[in-house]
Parts: sequence; structure tokens; C-alpha cells
Amino acid sequence: MKSVKYITLIATLAMLSACGTDPGERALSGAGIGAAGGAVAGAALGNPLAGAAVGGVVGAGTGLLTRPDQVNLDRR
Repeated sequence: MKSVKYITLIATLAMLSACGTDPGERALSGAGIGAAGGAVAGAALGNPLAGAAVGGVVGAGTGLLTRPDQVNLDRR
């Protein structure tokens, strides 16, 4: 079950890297995506609300702390 949690976290962080250009936009969209991913992971582990809360915080933090050019998802 730990591998599911880590895979979900890595996938969520990768998705968050391309959300908006302004730090506020990135934090807001990151929180939404993180909460959704966290809820799915939490449901698999038995607590979707805790998963959504953790995912939202991680997503918002990732959106605030990253720049749009830090991860290139094959954009040309």
C-alpha cells in the first residue's frame, strides 16, 4: 500500500508543475488537484478526507514553491 501512496504523490506533484504561471494560480490549482488526488489515495487507504486535506496542502505548497519552467513535460 505504501507504493500506491508514493506513486500518487509523485504523479500529483508532476501534474502540479504545469498549473498556471502566477504563484497564486499555481497554489489554487495545485490545492485542487492535490485534494482530488489525495482523496483518491485516502479512499484506497480508508480515509478520503484526511487524504484530501494532505493532498490539498501539498498541492498548494508545490504550486507556491515551483516555477513553471522547473519541469518540462515535453513542451516545445
